[in-house]
Amino acid sequence: MKRLLAALAASTLLTNPAFAQDLELDELTFGFIKLTDMAPLAIAYERGYFEDEGLFVTLEAQANWRVLLDGVISGTLQGAHMLAGQPLAATIGYGTEAHIVTPFSMDLNGNGITVSNEVWDMMRPNIPSMDDGRPQHPISAAALAPVVEEFRDEGRRFDMGMVFPVSTHNYELRYWLAAGGLHPGLYSPQDITGQINADVFLSVTPPPQMPATLEAGTIYGYCVGEPWNQAAVQRGIGVAVITDYEIWPNNPEKVFGLRADFVEDYPNTTRAIVRALIRAAMWLDENDNANRPEAVEILSRPNYVGADAATISASMTGTFEYEPGDVREVPDFNVFFRHNATYPYYSDAIWYLTQMRRWGQIAEAHDDQWYHDVAASVYRPDLYMEAAQSLIDEGLASAEDFPMGSDGYRAPATLMDGIAYDGHTPNAYIDSLPIGLTGAQRIEDGAVVN
Repeated sequence: MKRLLAALAASTLLTNPAFAQDLELDELTFGFIKLTDMAPLAIAYERGYFEDEGLFVTLEAQANWRVLLDGVISGTLQGAHMLAGQPLAATIGYGTEAHIVTPFSMDLNGNGITVSNEVWDMMRPNIPSMDDGRPQHPISAAALAPVVEEFRDEGRRFDMGMVFPVSTHNYELRYWLAAGGLHPGLYSPQDITGQINADVFLSVTPPPQMPATLEAGTIYGYCVGEPWNQAAVQRGIGVAVITDYEIWPNNPEKVFGLRADFVEDYPNTTRAIVRALIRAAMWLDENDNANRPEAVEILSRPNYVGADAATISASMTGTFEYEPGDVREVPDFNVFFRHNATYPYYSDAIWYLTQMRRWGQIAEAHDDQWYHDVAASVYRPDLYMEAAQSLIDEGLASAEDFPMGSDGYRAPATLMDGIAYDGHTPNAYIDSLPIGLTGAQRIEDGAVVN
């Protein structure tokens, strides 16, 4: 019945002058992972924005990020909610090689780092307290360093989880550890574990499995998107020590990925997809997040995130619970449209590439222009602005909602360690970072050489 109604709605809408050009393809299947930040897809479907564009969309949860990427490459999925690093890594041939592009950024922020209760109890004496006795935030990984040393003295390896080698979570966890003086390990073409010279050993765990893996003692902490940090807190098995908002306020997160040939072959369909997703993101953030309770109910359904509504709400509605009872205001923890969240900035892409180089996933040094060229081949603000302008022309959005005239680079930002990031000068940024490869360094036989 829903499909019949969608067809009737679409046939009516397609008579509108706004649809002067026919869609090249109108039946689409999109993939996602069960995380809060897939919300623009769920809302575009449930609010009828895809239908408004004449699109018949099926949304399918995927088992993990690799399966999702393979689906897009093979064409069983026409597009997907993706880790921002996935289109970049595929395009430069790190892992599976394929040209994937993104005309739409899904969100800002939304991740956290959680540790087990055992580790938290060991960290807590190293963390200053506020007047009310609660720990002072942001919490540096320097508080974790003595714990890792104690584990080492006991012959225990300190293992932590992240969701995928080219995920924001991997890079944020590494950034936090390195800023606190802990080495998270290096990659090389011969050793893709990412554990060369590591003090803390990182490995992949699918997001929904993070709390259970922590509880089982297989890992002692992890970095993941919501609702899986709040799930650990509410189950009483872990403490969230820091959010990515505290590491880098309004940092880029997921993207919507499409094959480059799809974009070339189906430009009208691509524009329709981006229009629907922009409208969904606007709805999620409008009126100071007034629609978030409804979004929480939608996301809690089994076919989307499938977590308890209270767990999703804990971070989705402007607060974040670090440990039981320690609830703090974090109004921008999940951002879907504010701060130009949906615009695919080249500088966002370049930050991911700098981290891939820092940790050895990009094995050789490249000049600055290489970073700019790769970013421009994957991130497509031109496609985004074409869709945005059409919404403005139809009165569905306002020009002030978009970065009109942008050169594709955000203003320089300063992260938690006080180091500034400017996407215009990637190599200078890489060279400013403590721990990790700099300059022309590379890994040979497990050792760093110049």
